[in-house]
Amino acid sequence: MKLTILGSGTSQGIPVIACECDVCKSEDPKDKRLRCSAMLEINGKKIIIDAGPDFRYQMLRAGVKDIRAILLTHGHKDHVGGLDDVRAFNWVKHGAVDIYADIRTKEIVFKDYSYAFSEYRYPGVPEMSVRVIDQTPFFIDEIEVCPIRVMHHKLPVTGFRIGNFAYITDANAIPEESMQKLKGVEYMVLNALRKESHLSHFTLRQAVEVLQQLQVKEAWITHIGHQMGKAAEVTKEMPENIHLAYDKMEVCF
Repeated sequence: MKLTILGSGTSQGIPVIACECDVCKSEDPKDKRLRCSAMLEINGKKIIIDAGPDFRYQMLRAGVKDIRAILLTHGHKDHVGGLDDVRAFNWVKHGAVDIYADIRTKEIVFKDYSYAFSEYRYPGVPEMSVRVIDQTPFFIDEIEVCPIRVMHHKLPVTGFRIGNFAYITDANAIPEESMQKLKGVEYMVLNALRKESHLSHFTLRQAVEVLQQLQVKEAWITHIGHQMGKAAEVTKEMPENIHLAYDKMEVCF
């Protein structure tokens, strides 16, 4: 399995528009963060997790020519705002792109992209085959995907486990049932917005505590806000096996 971090930033990305803080003005490439997204390559198949407003550029930057499917964690715009650009893959595939999402997220996609699902569709609209998932494991070809329910304040969000890897973003709580599903995970991506407390996101300390409780071999923090601080400085504070993710990061395991 190969993991590529397509974007490691929060909903505003870094730099934030009009912000003059040290992080937003940083010249370090690891402080330049597009909206949160990742790509898994398994047996030659590319699976994308979330398609936010930077989706088009993320695909171009990573040189992606085709994708097998897109997994959606939830319906917030920074995670679904780029789905119109699946049109390019429709042309490559000569057909629809498979989208996996829970019922709540499906309804948001159908509302936001109503023109793609109307009875009379304008030529060239994106073609998406939305497959509704619950908490039951499902297969994409031979790849088993286990949904993991987490909470984003009061909003249920779907994380995903594939083999010994798990990806969770936009969470501030993981129910015990979901923690049980995460047992045995060796590699994990988990969100942490900043060091200070937040209503709907883990802090850095909270995320580290979850990862240490799960005893993962290696983990990466994503969905990072500019309040977190510069990557080079925050990295010095981290446990040896837990890292800040950064855009274009690639890891094989």
